[in-house]
Amino acid sequence: MNPILIDIFGIKIHWYSFLILIAIIIGIYLLLKETKKEKYNTELIFNLCFWAIIIGIIGARIYYVIFNFSYYKSNLLEIFAIWNGGLAIHGGIIAGFLTILFLSHKYHLNFLKLLDMAVPSLILAQAIGRWGNFFNSEAHGIATTYSNLQQLMVPEFIIKGMNIGGVYYLPTFYFESLWCLLGFIILIIVRKFKYIKIGATTCLYLIWYSIGRFFIEAWRTDSLMLGGFKVAQIISVILIIIGITYLIYLSSKGKYENLYNNINNNRVVKKNNN
Repeated sequence: MNPILIDIFGIKIHWYSFLILIAIIIGIYLLLKETKKEKYNTELIFNLCFWAIIIGIIGARIYYVIFNFSYYKSNLLEIFAIWNGGLAIHGGIIAGFLTILFLSHKYHLNFLKLLDMAVPSLILAQAIGRWGNFFNSEAHGIATTYSNLQQLMVPEFIIKGMNIGGVYYLPTFYFESLWCLLGFIILIIVRKFKYIKIGATTCLYLIWYSIGRFFIEAWRTDSLMLGGFKVAQIISVILIIIGITYLIYLSSKGKYENLYNNINNNRVVKKNNN
């Protein structure tokens, strides 16, 4: 695949950068729509998005460079060439979440509710951003055959793109993109549940994405490694445990306690009107 989208007089725009930008724009748009419903200050939320995205991208790059430092220590300038790929989503998630934690504390906002509003946008952005890996011919899986890819119902244009140097590879980026897209639909539906508690949507995001990533990562050939283990699988297990543990904690609370959809307030209003 050609990683260059546009080349005008030597000015190159890469598919990877373009798709990340599109993912960010769509993600911010959806988040602003949700926060507007909840009467959040739009300017404040936009400012929060700006810093979470900037620091998230930096975190994603630092995370990737740390686990590939044996290469980058001899190629220091390439650390800044993010258009060539090399953003680790787990680094971005950690940095982004910490940024939201800091800013929500600074502006006296509910951290978990902000995350609940943000994670559907995040997982959709992940689904879109994964296609940058396709054009960079990276984040693919093990070698396979043309017939096997057809049996997996992989679209023909992806199969052709996965023919790298005469060898066909599993399009793990494609599987993860579909998993994230399905996760986006599930999170949007779940968030509308009447008795969904603040923090539950975030937990479901952590569990859903991490389960998919754990199994998809097993097929990857370019995984970040820690000893003999794949880092993404280690982090996925940790995030699954965190998500399940907090969901169990939320289930111990009362039915009308700490609800995302403010049913308590609605009940009070109805009671007063009666």
